[in-house]
Amino acid sequence: MQMIGEHELAERLGWPELIGAIETELKAGRVTSPERSNIAIPMPGGGTSNLLVMPAWVEGESLGVKLVTFFPENGEKGLSTINASYALFSGADGRLQAVIEGDELTARRTAAASALAARFLARQDAKRLLVVGTGQLSAKVAAAHASVRSYERIEIYGRSAAKAEAVVAALASEGVAVHVARDLDAAVAAADVISSVTSSTAPLIRGAYVKPGTHVDLIGAFKDDMRESDDALVTKASLFVDFRPGAMKAGDLAQPLAAGLISEADIRADLGELATGKHSGRASDDEITFFKSAGFSLLDLAAARLAVGQG
Repeated sequence: MQMIGEHELAERLGWPELIGAIETELKAGRVTSPERSNIAIPMPGGGTSNLLVMPAWVEGESLGVKLVTFFPENGEKGLSTINASYALFSGADGRLQAVIEGDELTARRTAAASALAARFLARQDAKRLLVVGTGQLSAKVAAAHASVRSYERIEIYGRSAAKAEAVVAALASEGVAVHVARDLDAAVAAADVISSVTSSTAPLIRGAYVKPGTHVDLIGAFKDDMRESDDALVTKASLFVDFRPGAMKAGDLAQPLAAGLISEADIRADLGELATGKHSGRASDDEITFFKSAGFSLLDLAAARLAVGQG
């Protein structure tokens, strides 16, 4: 049985290899990926935390489950709001094969799926990438996207300039040149690809500033009270998701769905349909594409299998 920690996992899950492993599993269609369970847990001082349970399996080969906790008040304590662990079992006999550090696994598979979606949905001539947010996903999303295409300029925006500078420095140490964006609306207006990786409960990416042809990637908010985009954006964009059941429960889609501004029929395709060619993705250079990702268990299993040498 393997114990795979953060640093070893990062070495085993290079961006091209991980993006390729996810695409392979999407095309193969052999992973059973049930909708995740989201359990609300009351907190002593009021409010709730969450426990997410995400199983997936390839019949006769692999069975994996990720356990994730979300404690929203941790950010004020200088602690990670999301913590996770992954267990991989043999699908043939049920033996435990590996216990994997789940935070790094989640961050890397999320960033890889984001970059894969951009390959299908962003314009071929996209030159400017904006990453909104300075948490644990920020640097990984920028690096994953940079592995898919060559950007002329990559910017990081955060409410804290100091945190944005720290992300820039971390990426510089990896050889990825990035700049701090000082004004969010101006950066949105200039970007060709926007990836938002926050836990915001109020819209950050406003449709009024998103230019034609932009690809908008929303991967931070996963609950119905969390939102990174406004109604103006969601109603004028072509909508895509990673996995319909989960994505439609996240606020960026759940709120406009509840308000009757969009319907489920407006979601053109999921990531699997894009990967298999069932949907061609972007239809024109002027189209605004909107990709909402809340995460799903196929991504974790693909990453875990690659980490232990099964991918």
